[in-house]
Amino acid sequence: MERDSQLELYRLVADQLKEAHTKVRTLQVPEGVRMALSRQLLAITASAKHDLSGAARRLDRLMNDLDEGRFPQEPDTDGTP
Repeated sequence: MERDSQLELYRLVADQLKEAHTKVRTLQVPEGVRMALSRQLLAITASAKHDLSGAARRLDRLMNDLDEGRFPQEPDTDGTP
């Protein structure tokens, strides 16, 4: 029974990650912001291997931020802190 719920959570997270990648790819934001979001998604994907429920929470927070228009700052490219 527990194994079935774990498999269902994997499916849910996988579907949400796929949706998140599509959303990030289609956002009208500077490339630096898109790259930062892609790195966040990769980190969430990697963490799902060790902490699936934590990855699901992080993914939910990221998706909420995207839905509400909160994006990471674009990194400076001129070398200043």
